[in-house]
Amino acid sequence: MADPLDLVHLRTLVAIAETGGFRRAADSLHLSQPTVSQHVRLLEKRLKQSLVVKDGRGSRFTAAGERLVLEAKRLLTAQDEVLQRFSVSTPEKITIGSTEHAADGLLPELLGALRSAYPDVWVQFRIDRSTSLAESVSKGALDLAVVLGGNAEPTGAEVGSLNLRWVAAADRDLSQVDSAMPLVAFEEPCGLRRRAIAKLDELGHGVTVSAESGNLDGVLAAARAGLGIALLPFSGPVPSGLREVTSLPSMGDIDVRLVSRRGLDTDVEQAAVDAVSAHFQHPRLVGVA
Repeated sequence: MADPLDLVHLRTLVAIAETGGFRRAADSLHLSQPTVSQHVRLLEKRLKQSLVVKDGRGSRFTAAGERLVLEAKRLLTAQDEVLQRFSVSTPEKITIGSTEHAADGLLPELLGALRSAYPDVWVQFRIDRSTSLAESVSKGALDLAVVLGGNAEPTGAEVGSLNLRWVAAADRDLSQVDSAMPLVAFEEPCGLRRRAIAKLDELGHGVTVSAESGNLDGVLAAARAGLGIALLPFSGPVPSGLREVTSLPSMGDIDVRLVSRRGLDTDVEQAAVDAVSAHFQHPRLVGVA
């Protein structure tokens, strides 16, 4: 195996090309000029050809030297990228998104876990819809987000699951519905809304979206007011003022996933996965947008 080229010597050669001379390269690298000259001589000795030659009162690169500068830049860029990927640095801020269902239970636990692991890091939260949160993570605007799964092509790590239930106002008599089934749902885009409409249509019910809201409180309020049925995820009892509609078939579970932006420190991601997974091992009430 041939002796490898010294990356320090290659960095010196690139500095000469970028600064325009040995003295300027020495200043930029905080080296002496004799040391810069020695690096070039060692490269020439290793490659057995001239890289820099005298040109009047100055110097110039040979054809071989110019080719090596280009190759050296590629090697040094690759090395810098590897070092960046493997560098261990504590972030100054961690931004976390979550659907509404997690605000009361999950976020305090997640906050505690991250502050315990990173006491000097500022943790910032954003409450939003799953679709919006996932898009923000993909754009790098959020570091992590807890979102609903249920997609054909799931992303992130599965950290738990929630039971989907049909619910309606406690005093709502659905047996008297003789036309389209009134549905209370989240505004589009919403996977749960489309899932509910598809199932009701499959069962032969016409469907009318009688009320819609961009947040969980609005959906719950509309359902409690008797405006229609709603399909929501829970891991605990149905909220007060509502009852489970058992005359409709079970919709099973929906997975909860933790998505993280590309390049996030793996230790931060694992701490979040552990905290969220532990949370979903303990039943409690949750509903999600």
